[in-house]
Amino acid sequence: MSIPLVDLKAQYQSIKPEIDAALQRVVDNTAFILGKEVAEFEKNFAAFSRVQHCIGTDSGTAALHLALLLFGIKAGDEVITTTHTFIATAETISLTGARPVLVDVDPRTYNISPRAIERAITPRTRAIIPVHLYGQPAEMDAILAIARKNNLRVIEDAAQAHGAEYRGKRAGTLGDVACFSFYPGKNLGAYGDAGALVTNDDELAARARMLRDHGRSEKYTHQIVGYGYRLDALQAAILGAKLPHLDAWNARRRDIADYYTELLTNTDLVLPDCPAHITPIYHIYAVRSNNRDALQKHLKARGIETGIHYPIPLHLQPVYENLGYARGDFPHAEQIAAEELSLPMYPELTNAQVEMIVDAVREFVA
Repeated sequence: MSIPLVDLKAQYQSIKPEIDAALQRVVDNTAFILGKEVAEFEKNFAAFSRVQHCIGTDSGTAALHLALLLFGIKAGDEVITTTHTFIATAETISLTGARPVLVDVDPRTYNISPRAIERAITPRTRAIIPVHLYGQPAEMDAILAIARKNNLRVIEDAAQAHGAEYRGKRAGTLGDVACFSFYPGKNLGAYGDAGALVTNDDELAARARMLRDHGRSEKYTHQIVGYGYRLDALQAAILGAKLPHLDAWNARRRDIADYYTELLTNTDLVLPDCPAHITPIYHIYAVRSNNRDALQKHLKARGIETGIHYPIPLHLQPVYENLGYARGDFPHAEQIAAEELSLPMYPELTNAQVEMIVDAVREFVA
């Protein structure tokens, strides 16, 4: 019996009539770009995220790019973010012409270190992008205090945090704006690329809507230079069909994570560590092993798929050699990158499957 890292087929089968009806509705209406399906999803995802506005985009990367543009980030500016994240977080900073300033992470949570942020601020710093890594919000109280002290904008990279909470507040409500990805494997995933920007600021929302749709406020009237970053109706319909299930799916992920933790305690693995004031959604269940590659090979031989998030920190990526960082600059992130292994995690995973995975892990580790 093989166990995938993520099982999108199992999720589809669990709500097949709803997905099929949503797709058929869009095809029948032949309204494929923006329109009613997108507007309805935006309204419902805003309510889910407890914000006033949701602006659907064609990817989470596009949402991040829009967020930076909303605040006028440009060449000569600096934006601070974590080195332990997917490249889109820093890539979008580069797209504006600004410099990504990378910093180390908290070794307990793997999220961006507030102390490291504070040390990295210069007169050119304009914004901070904390990443809610693996579905666990960053330490936003400290980050927001630093931002207020230094007059900086805070853009939440919530690509992995749909429904996660920090001190009872949903991810997406904590910074000036937040950006979500609906990549297929996310807790709320489309059947292609999709994303969203959320905010409580009316003016930012209005500008974001123009920027994502070629700078126009109405057809053929273009107020500003914009982009073709629109969420399409097929993806919106799929996301709309899935959204009512998301809280239950997230709760099941927490149950699975708790079961993993219970069964893997007292091994030599480093297990996820979540502070009490955070409600995570476990987009990823990440363990650490100083013999990670051999463990991954062992599990693969037993039909268990795993992942590595992320094997090369951004400061060591070839594309960012020009930033001047070197191996050893961010030791916590480098150690995590060398040791992290993501175990299978999806709501349809059964307790029996978790037990099979744990038995295979325990064959390898003490």
